[in-house]
Amino acid sequence: MCYQCNYAHLLENSGLGSTPNRLKVLEVIGNNNYPLNPREIIDILSRSTDINRVTVYRILDLLVEKKLVNRISSGGRSFHYGLAPNEHHQPHPHFYCRQCGSMECLNPESLHLDIKPLNRTFPGFIDNVEVRLDGICKNCLKNEEIKSNSKASL
Repeated sequence: MCYQCNYAHLLENSGLGSTPNRLKVLEVIGNNNYPLNPREIIDILSRSTDINRVTVYRILDLLVEKKLVNRISSGGRSFHYGLAPNEHHQPHPHFYCRQCGSMECLNPESLHLDIKPLNRTFPGFIDNVEVRLDGICKNCLKNEEIKSNSKASL
């Protein structure tokens, strides 16, 4: 979640017009504590506006192209969308739960990644690094523990 970002300003600085639909999609993504999948974005938007699903996908593609939003792989062909790093929003790793499909933002200081050695040996140009840790979230672990305890008491 970014409390300091001016989403209309971000759109204008990227060369995009600040249309109402673009602004709403960017606000939904930026105002959440975790990356969202397209279904979640559409569900949130549908509470306050009438927006076509295809329009949302086109806006997401445009926001990713302009580097305002990151498309974060969640395995297979599915993705989550989070605000791209900017002056008010630091790059950070993500945690993906293989069981429930949720994705969480991790503290930027929780995992240090130094790509300087890679830049010295890699002949190309690296402009983005995506770090995703996979596992089982605390809620799923808790639910499994509850299920195990219930079966044991039978």
